[in-house]
Amino acid sequence: MRITLKNGDLMELGEGATALAAAQKISDGLARAAVAAKVNGVLRDLSVPLSEGDCLELVTLKDKEGLDVYRHTCAHILAQALKTVYPTCKLAIGPVIENGFYYDVDFKTPITMEDFDKIEAEMKKIVKSNLPIERFTLPRDEALAFMSKRHETYKVELIRDLPEDAELSFYKQGEFIDLCRGPHLPSTGRIKAFKLTSIAGAYWRGDEKKKMLTRIYGTAFAKKEEMDEYFRLLEEAKKRDHTKLGRELKLFALLPEGKGFPFFLPNGMVLKNVLVDYWRQIHRREGYVEVQTPMIMTRSLWENSGHWEHYKDNMYTTKIDGEDHAVKPMNCPGGMLIYKLSPHSYKDLPIRMGELGLVHRHEKSGQLHGLMRVRCFTQDDAHIFMLPEQITSEIKGVVRIIDEVYSLFGFKYHVELSTRPEDSMGSDEDWNTATDALKKALEELDLPYVVNEGDGAFYGPKIDFHLEDCIGRTWQCGTIQLDFQMPQRFDLEYVGEDGERHRPIMIHRVVFGSIERFIGILIEHYAGKFPVWLSPVQVKILPVTDRASEYAERLVRELSALGLRAEADLRKEKIGKKIMDAEVEKVPYKLIVGDKEMGEESVSVRKRGEGDIGSMKKEDFFALVKKENDEKTVF
Repeated sequence: MRITLKNGDLMELGEGATALAAAQKISDGLARAAVAAKVNGVLRDLSVPLSEGDCLELVTLKDKEGLDVYRHTCAHILAQALKTVYPTCKLAIGPVIENGFYYDVDFKTPITMEDFDKIEAEMKKIVKSNLPIERFTLPRDEALAFMSKRHETYKVELIRDLPEDAELSFYKQGEFIDLCRGPHLPSTGRIKAFKLTSIAGAYWRGDEKKKMLTRIYGTAFAKKEEMDEYFRLLEEAKKRDHTKLGRELKLFALLPEGKGFPFFLPNGMVLKNVLVDYWRQIHRREGYVEVQTPMIMTRSLWENSGHWEHYKDNMYTTKIDGEDHAVKPMNCPGGMLIYKLSPHSYKDLPIRMGELGLVHRHEKSGQLHGLMRVRCFTQDDAHIFMLPEQITSEIKGVVRIIDEVYSLFGFKYHVELSTRPEDSMGSDEDWNTATDALKKALEELDLPYVVNEGDGAFYGPKIDFHLEDCIGRTWQCGTIQLDFQMPQRFDLEYVGEDGERHRPIMIHRVVFGSIERFIGILIEHYAGKFPVWLSPVQVKILPVTDRASEYAERLVRELSALGLRAEADLRKEKIGKKIMDAEVEKVPYKLIVGDKEMGEESVSVRKRGEGDIGSMKKEDFFALVKKENDEKTVF
């Protein structure tokens, strides 16, 4: 039989040959490296028999799918170890997650992280035994009987909830057998580095009315060195935790009186306002006008926009004058109403309408996390109303802004194109036109992208920007959504060159995404050591004696007159203590002033990260900081 390889080459194999046999025919090295196979686009075990005309792609640990298979096998090794150490425990589910896996288990006697050593010891025995991993299937009745006999009640429930015609597959390694779709590694000995990381409670199937199970988290890597680096980055991430630094730097507070609704403190408001000022500056330059729409609007508006049908579970609602209203989760419907207030000609377009709108979304309490997941946030929205022939140029303009902003903060980024989801609205023709327009803009910009099938908004496809911080984590922030639907639903029009009425096309777009979340990302990216232009306090003046206090206060006034943010530490503390406190506050520049500096009208400068950089005339220092602030220099 003949199969087609990923590069298009044809390969001759004997009837019934497996994916592993194909790998061996290519090279022994590939056979050793392969962990799974994609057969006609479906991820399968290496033991899967191939058929005439199959398309084969061999998967290794360099591929994300390969690492997922590797980690899923490690989850089964964990489950086997648990059944050995705790024979009465019952297994629920054990999926792969980002950077690892977990298994939900029902224990008769609770366990703690102190039990991890003996569980890991048993896992190492299973790995060392290099047990073959074999797949088999059972008819529905036999599968139910098989798991019932083993008292695996959660597996029985899973089987019963599967469709009648579902294939029920199991994986066997030694005496251990688990219900699983797969695929898996060929044997347990392929696991090289793993570690159990934490423990938590988890309701069965996420339902708080059902039993609380024990969730054991773990991770696995192809090499121990990779795992060591992962844990090093985890420790680094803990040091950068924005909730911790937010408290220490007095930026924001998270209080029980407003769960999910952050309180911004004076320092945090300085940072937030600097970002907003920067946003306004670049948008004025790019021809945007700024508007503000109400926070609460009628239910009928949200029904017309489609949000009531697709988003109502995440919306806060109230009654006003006996009529249903909703607190806005998005700004766009209000923007539609503003567009409709005036007649428009083709000569008016494009209209670029920005809004720094405070939106509210009902997130579950268990999903809240610092500034990263909140119930209210400022969305740096903009809606561009345009002619069909302006689509590509407008998308390019937005991409240029996003690139400028992310580059300023030192972020790398990658791009995803998300296509039509199942619950979308609108015609195939509109969706295809919109998707093709986004592709064209990206290709003309020579901007690499990956396609994220089915993850678009309900009204249109979108381009998502995933930025990468200084320790390699990615965050989805900017987005460009092309929308043919909402202008139709709101009956938006313009008069064309032909004198007839036409429907505009629109773009929804954000750069920061959520200003609050972007602040959280910046805190962690910079570890609280903000560049001068972002620092709530840019210069701290530290008088050595009370005699220098008046000079310190004068320096504050002079710096403030230049538009810089300065404070004087006039406490009756030793200068060493003042310097140390200013270092903890991560102030970029500290000025030490005493009798000598007063007499010379100079300052002794300490720079964050460098220490004492010497004495200079105050005017020279003012010029230095002013330049760094105005040019938004990062140091």
